[in-house]
Amino acid sequence: MKHIPRKRFGQNFLTDQNVLLDIMRAIDPQPQDAMVEIGPGLAAMTGMLLKSVKQLHVVELDRDLVTRLHKQFDPARLTVHSADALQFDFSSIPVPAGQKLRVVGNLPYNISSPLLFHLAAIAPQVQDQHFMLQKEVVERMAAAPGSKTFGRLSVMLQWRYRIEMMFIVPPTAFDPPPRVESAIVRMVPLAQPMACEQKRLEQVVTKAFTQRRKVIRNSVSELLSENELVDCGVDPQARPEAVAVEQFVALANYLTKKLG
Repeated sequence: MKHIPRKRFGQNFLTDQNVLLDIMRAIDPQPQDAMVEIGPGLAAMTGMLLKSVKQLHVVELDRDLVTRLHKQFDPARLTVHSADALQFDFSSIPVPAGQKLRVVGNLPYNISSPLLFHLAAIAPQVQDQHFMLQKEVVERMAAAPGSKTFGRLSVMLQWRYRIEMMFIVPPTAFDPPPRVESAIVRMVPLAQPMACEQKRLEQVVTKAFTQRRKVIRNSVSELLSENELVDCGVDPQARPEAVAVEQFVALANYLTKKLG
């Protein structure tokens, strides 16, 4: 029976075989990989992954699709987790000794940012992540300081990952076609991210970009003085999008020492 895409789940199913092959080449799945796919949908990518990996885990919220997956694939090779990816404990997936988890998926646009932050909590246990996302979101993730798209998402993710936009996917590759372009992004956790309290970095970054039109001296004035910005190597007259990730980390660490 044909599955009707559900808007509340943000379902846009990838159907273009050439795009799927391009994604497989980018991921380069290997037989022994500990792989998890988020939102397998109608299993176009799932089927391709299972041609390469011996075992695969998938996380799917739609119960109708969970039922289809159980019927379609051998349970000895595909483990289906009927769960909300935003709540799912990805660290619960068994990973062989000496290996790390590989995460892939066509992420629903309506939950992409919170899901990326949810996954960041297990970054040390992850080898890499390959996602299909709204092109605009990928541009923000990979943006360099000084760019108009550099913001909170850029800082918080680049603090933990090396991020690369692989290629753009047109709306025609999906059923139903979304109203925006998509892109494939590769995220590789940094082996040694700069030491910093996530909560404090989030506090500084959120404050800075909530009022991004102001110079940073004014946008973070409730947290840090002009002299303290200078002490951290930050130009008080700079706009937040011109402040580099390492400078935000320096501000967060200064604030941690200041507040104890």
